[in-house]
Amino acid sequence: MKALFTIGLLILSNAFMTLAWYGHLKFHEWKWFNKLGLISIIFISWGLALFEYFFQVPANRIGFKENGGPFSLVQLKVLQEVITLVIFMVFTFIFFRNETFKWNHLVGFCFLVLAVYFIFRK
Repeated sequence: MKALFTIGLLILSNAFMTLAWYGHLKFHEWKWFNKLGLISIIFISWGLALFEYFFQVPANRIGFKENGGPFSLVQLKVLQEVITLVIFMVFTFIFFRNETFKWNHLVGFCFLVLAVYFIFRK
């Protein structure tokens, strides 16, 4: 149960982080957003990233083995990275339809999945 809860929190945290890091690249389509300067955009992104921490910190505390969770520190980090890439790909497919993924992107993603396999292998 702690494993699923940790993964769920990591998914939420990465959704906010992806929005904070890349959302502003799409928000320019809103007229009011175009009038903002870089500092304003940074503060908006920072505000979104704050929500990322509301989920990331509990995920790591709950999921970490030394706190009674199921994952080692390395496993937590690899999980987080793969979840980040999955969330990023979904975000890109939904909001940036003009971006194209090529065969080498797919191969790289497969290697990351293999990394998860080897990290979790006993």
